[in-house]
Amino acid sequence: MAELHQTPTSLCCCRKSPPVSGTRCAGASGSRTSAGPSAPRGPLLDVASASNFRCFQLRHLHLDLRLNFAVKEMSGWTVLDLVPVQPGIQTLVLDSHPSLLIHSIDCKVPGAGPEEPVSLTYRVDPFTDYGASLNISLPAAAKPGRVIQITVRYSTTDGPAIWWLDPELTCGQTRPLVFTQGHSVCNRSFFPGFDTPAVKSTYTATVRVPDGVTVLMSASRSSYSKQDRVFQFSMEQPVPSYLVALVAGELQHADVGPRSRVWAEPCLLACAVKKLGGSVERWLGVAEELFGPYLWGRCDLVFLPPSFPIVAMENPCLTFIIASILESSEFLLIDVVHEIAHGWFGNAVTNATWEEMWLSEGLATYAQRRITTEAYGEAFTCLETAVRLDALHRQLRLLGDNNPVSRLQVKFEPGVNPSSLMNLFTYEKGFCFVAYLSELCGDVRRFDCFLRDYISEFKFQSVVALDLIDFFLRYFPELKDAGQREGLEFERWLSGSGPPLFQPDLSAGGALTAPVQQLCELWGAGHAPTAHSLLTFDLSAWSTFQIVLFLDRMLDRSPLPQDVMSSLSVCYSSVFDGLNAEVQIRWLQMVVRNSFYPELPRVRAFLHKHTSRMYTVPLYDDLVAGVMKCVAVEIFNQTQRRLHPNLRRTLQQILFQNQNQNQTPTQNQTSSTQNPPALSVLSPSPPTFPLPAATATASAAAATTTAIALRDVNVSA
Repeated sequence: MAELHQTPTSLCCCRKSPPVSGTRCAGASGSRTSAGPSAPRGPLLDVASASNFRCFQLRHLHLDLRLNFAVKEMSGWTVLDLVPVQPGIQTLVLDSHPSLLIHSIDCKVPGAGPEEPVSLTYRVDPFTDYGASLNISLPAAAKPGRVIQITVRYSTTDGPAIWWLDPELTCGQTRPLVFTQGHSVCNRSFFPGFDTPAVKSTYTATVRVPDGVTVLMSASRSSYSKQDRVFQFSMEQPVPSYLVALVAGELQHADVGPRSRVWAEPCLLACAVKKLGGSVERWLGVAEELFGPYLWGRCDLVFLPPSFPIVAMENPCLTFIIASILESSEFLLIDVVHEIAHGWFGNAVTNATWEEMWLSEGLATYAQRRITTEAYGEAFTCLETAVRLDALHRQLRLLGDNNPVSRLQVKFEPGVNPSSLMNLFTYEKGFCFVAYLSELCGDVRRFDCFLRDYISEFKFQSVVALDLIDFFLRYFPELKDAGQREGLEFERWLSGSGPPLFQPDLSAGGALTAPVQQLCELWGAGHAPTAHSLLTFDLSAWSTFQIVLFLDRMLDRSPLPQDVMSSLSVCYSSVFDGLNAEVQIRWLQMVVRNSFYPELPRVRAFLHKHTSRMYTVPLYDDLVAGVMKCVAVEIFNQTQRRLHPNLRRTLQQILFQNQNQNQTPTQNQTSSTQNPPALSVLSPSPPTFPLPAATATASAAAATTTAIALRDVNVSA
């Protein structure tokens, strides 16, 4: 198992991308077809994949697995239906992982002689710390245009994609559970294949389980044989490998709409159904009016224990969501709507490489906000957007405008884990660019039509940024010079670092955000405000996002005078204590950052209750960065048995690793003044979370502060 605490590998700002023009990646193969009169692009480069995916068309993927909870092992085989697209291909290279134990590989060539499979020779070579390459020698019968079937028999236990939970780590604490999390490059430890978003295919799966275990997958059809304890799945639309997902355990369901149901452990199901009600179908209907038909049939949701490493994941037909978010109705709303938006942006049309992840996240964030605007009004959406853009600018202040991680097109060298791009720039700067395109066309409804036709044009394909831009300029020919407007050039948007060049007008949310800012100014004046001046502010009547915005902005002003903290505690502590975890954690971060000891028992109680990464890591970071490290160690020792091993190791690194040790820059580490590290916001790449570590900086304390602030922000995938 790889180390949990990595020193971030430096991003490369100078490496040129291959020549590009108005072409796109074909959905199932990675080959290209023309989408315009421009000169053809060079071959697509995905430095995160060891495979030679450009040499083949993947027609179909089949998994046949047996789950053994006693030894925490998946075993079986995968079958790849491949068509070579070039003559003379002698080797098939697949993405794999050291945690995969390969038992044998064979090949069939349907229609070419005997049907008996031919055993193939292979070797496994190192690739990066998040994967390996599986090199397979092909038979002479492998010819261009002829289907070959490659069967890889293997077993896997503790790879980064697969999370085995003992009963005490589940919500019900009675039965074990296992789930997979493929984003971004983890599924190469689930099954060997082309682990790149450039390649899409249909898939089927057969999963054998013990009695009493229910299996779910990100598939459009499923069946179950009770006698054989076998689940069958079929995904009938082409998807990239990272969207193949599985969960198995004691799961029950309840329908919440004509095409949606909620799955959860029995102890969670009633709460999840009550929180969602009939909202899922309402959100789907609004999305379809905006962006066209929902392409995936089912829109089910499964709530997973607090060990789930990110907030939510848009696996098609079956969104995975962390159960902890059920505490906050507004955050639950935003996260589910965001994952629904991925049904169009990310799942139907996918970024061809992880270097342009914003094509999924930025467009999905824009679509999410169009849905909430139609369903809940512009003021609500502007408030939520203000919270996120505040967080974006907070990161920029800490990292600096020249940090390459703030680019939409982030070029990285082989070895850099794409999960390090899971940050607010991918979401919010990407959102601002899409909002700018909408502003250019001058009519949001007309831009809705553009996005609907964009999905129709590219559905089930993988694209690059210029595919979107070329289609936009063909759709709006009157804007042919828009990409060259001084200071707002499209190229500057894509490759420039720093803040967004445009932000949408959020004044429609002024009635909600103005009181928040007024209250911040009262408390930030350097002394506690008078009781009379606070009479007009009733936080018990505020929404969650208003309170979160208030606390975030007060965190920005910390440290505060102790008399101010004392007054804040008297006025609001009991209010915050009765609200959801999203509010509580921000107040407790204020408590820790201001060393306000009277509220320390609440910090202890919170960390004893919450074992989710999204709530524990930010508080432990703050405790260690201040004067309360001994308190953090004490709480950790009392709670560690209830933490997932991956989270336990992460917290051990935070508590006990000397992060202030100066390091000599190497080829993968450069001075922060030249090329600051790509820091992650809650990486979805277990168990090798690329957590921020200190690099050579002028101030180790500043590096620690940066790491803390970056990890404060939780994002869904």
